[in-house]
Amino acid sequence: MRLNFDLHETEPDHQRSGSSSSTPKDDVEWIPLRNHSVFASAAGRVQDSTTTPSAPVSRNLLAWDGASRLYFWDSNKLCLHRICIRLGDPDPTSVLAAFPSEVLQADVQLDFVVHKISINRNGSALFLSGSDGLCIMYLYGRASSKHNTMTCRTINVGSKIYFNGGSFIPVLQVLWHPYSDSHLGILSSDSVFRLFDLSSDVIQPEQEYYLQPVEPGRCSNATSICPVDFSFGGDHLWDRFTVFVLFSDGSAYILCPVVPFGSIYRWESVMEIYSDAHTFGLKLSNPTSVSNSNLAISWLEATFPELVHQASEVADLSSIRARPYALFDASLYLQGPLKKVCQGEDGAECEGRAVSFLCNVVSKDSIMVTAWSGGQLQADALADEIQPVWNVGSPPRLRVDSYDHILGLAMICESIQSNHSIVKFDQPLENTVWLGHPPPLLRLAIVDLALPIKSESGSLITMFVDPLMPERIYALHDEGIDSIVLHFLPFTSQISGKNDTMKTPSVHPVLSTCQGEVSSPSPLYGFVSLSDSFGYSWIVGVTISQECFVLEMKTWDLLLPIHVDTVSGPTHVEELKERGMSDIISKELLSGPKVVLAPQSSRNLRSVSADSIEGRSTLHQYFKLFRENYVDYAHKVYFELKYLGPLLKRITDEQHARLGEAQQQLLRVEEKHSKLEERIDHVIKQHGVLEERLKRLENLPGPHKKPLSRAEKEFKSELDQFRGVELDALRSSITALTARLRKHMQYPEGNESMQQSPVSERKNYVQDSQISQLKSLLEKLSLVNAENSKKVKLVETALKDRESSR
Repeated sequence: MRLNFDLHETEPDHQRSGSSSSTPKDDVEWIPLRNHSVFASAAGRVQDSTTTPSAPVSRNLLAWDGASRLYFWDSNKLCLHRICIRLGDPDPTSVLAAFPSEVLQADVQLDFVVHKISINRNGSALFLSGSDGLCIMYLYGRASSKHNTMTCRTINVGSKIYFNGGSFIPVLQVLWHPYSDSHLGILSSDSVFRLFDLSSDVIQPEQEYYLQPVEPGRCSNATSICPVDFSFGGDHLWDRFTVFVLFSDGSAYILCPVVPFGSIYRWESVMEIYSDAHTFGLKLSNPTSVSNSNLAISWLEATFPELVHQASEVADLSSIRARPYALFDASLYLQGPLKKVCQGEDGAECEGRAVSFLCNVVSKDSIMVTAWSGGQLQADALADEIQPVWNVGSPPRLRVDSYDHILGLAMICESIQSNHSIVKFDQPLENTVWLGHPPPLLRLAIVDLALPIKSESGSLITMFVDPLMPERIYALHDEGIDSIVLHFLPFTSQISGKNDTMKTPSVHPVLSTCQGEVSSPSPLYGFVSLSDSFGYSWIVGVTISQECFVLEMKTWDLLLPIHVDTVSGPTHVEELKERGMSDIISKELLSGPKVVLAPQSSRNLRSVSADSIEGRSTLHQYFKLFRENYVDYAHKVYFELKYLGPLLKRITDEQHARLGEAQQQLLRVEEKHSKLEERIDHVIKQHGVLEERLKRLENLPGPHKKPLSRAEKEFKSELDQFRGVELDALRSSITALTARLRKHMQYPEGNESMQQSPVSERKNYVQDSQISQLKSLLEKLSLVNAENSKKVKLVETALKDRESSR
């Protein structure tokens, strides 16, 4: 059963901060987090009309630095609140917040509505993202404080590329790079992925990758060239250097290797990749595998020069820094679309379009979860390792300084064409390793969240990973929050020795935003998952009215299998009863007094008088045995019953109380029974009336509606894909390419001498070829646009004919 906002939330315990600077002064007041004035003062406040867009937008105005600071963006006051939290002190089930909190104000006026905030790895900077702007707020360093308000330095990112008035390019996703504190990855609607280095330049990107998922002129569906979301890879082999890109039709592509200049990686991780390329690449007999592995080894040695000197003084390094490097005569391939591995029938398919994407590494498995507008989650696992692939003969464009040091790069990433249409498990090693084939996908499950059907745009689903248990995924949507736990992971299950069949994930509703059956759902404006080193996990959320809730999440028993013993059920219940009784009364008393053997006596004992010496000794022996056993046992029984009297009375009172509650519930059921009978009679009468109306409607003259044929259903699906996707995507692509060509043509000829590089001999040829490629792309896009316009006209005429025929 889902929990509503009016229920009580359990505030869990957390770890304390390790540094004294992260904790406020001792004169602050510690109160429960959900009762903090930042949230309590906004309860019941009317939401600004500017913060409610017409189109559905994913929002998250909460961020956590991983230690003891929680950040919340106030859309009404246009400021950032920094709240220090204390977890598990003094009550292990409490989350306390420091009052008053710090207020951080931007030093420039923000001219856009903030939809998302996120903090970097070391907690020094936070980005504010919206539909019309993107800026970075530096939380420390130079700042001015006044009236408990700090003014922080805030700068815009990519304003001339994305938010220029002449060429506006929508930003689809913004993420911090997991191995750098100053690099920001941005995916835009013009199918370009850019990496910005905030420590050097916030206007011009450090790396640009122009994605071409299909060959120009061969696009049959515009949804296949419309990017939706991206995600960085996890901590596993080449996944660390990988960018996963999702397109609107659900196809996934990968870029590898993509490494920010100056990012830091663990020495053992890079050394493992380097050794793997030598072991499984150079020793193969296939020349393609040897060539690809040689390129990967040369790239690793140039990006991480310490690998060449691994046997000498650098063997004790714990981490290494990536150097700026790119192959001068090769660009990266856009590997994909990733195809499903062949394992029988395909099964059910998802509905609508892809809306969000999540990649995570769980032990030895790389998991990809795609959310669809129809309310389904598609979980896949990579069935093979990711390996880098270069397009030799397609040189990138490099930006260097006066010392020929690389400052930035840009390249066109074309889709690699795989010769294997169906991937199978029974292929030999030489046919799969280092051949440049994209890794196949193993379908784990399709989870249907059973969300209400929305005709226009569908459901907008955002996914988060539990930081404590990576098998659990939180799905955030308009109806609330659901928890999905993956119980089957192919490589992890194989390594752990589990040969069980594929188990379906378990779905647990966590929270519902619907206050009643009639009320409409209210989306959440903030969500963050917390965890500590003691094994506790919580979620914190903020509603549309800025009310805060804290929920404790159980983790230890979610992965345990549920076993029901149907054979020995009654005996199991009896054992439980006996076990409960033995907890109340000791086993020594339940077993009774010890069996004592009578002492040996002579045969003529009956003839012996009690006053004699022999009779007295015999009686004394019997009295001694009686006292040692039965009298002592009686004393034990007396004292234990006297001690257990209050406990038995309390158990009896609890049983009577439960009996009274059960009787009251029975009375309530009896009271509701008559009402239910009346409602059932009313429903039966209404059903009869509806049947009569249906019969009358069937007798009306006119053509009866027939179900859509297969061709009509395909035609309808094409119409749904055209609506709001194809034309807008083509218009934005044409606008972006036109602005880019206009900017390129306006470069003065005198600046060419300032951009000399080690490949200056080929530069003029490269510029001319790029200009010709851009012109050919514009021509082909115009042809595709013309064809789509014709299709739209045909669709409109078909719809008009169908309406007129009705």
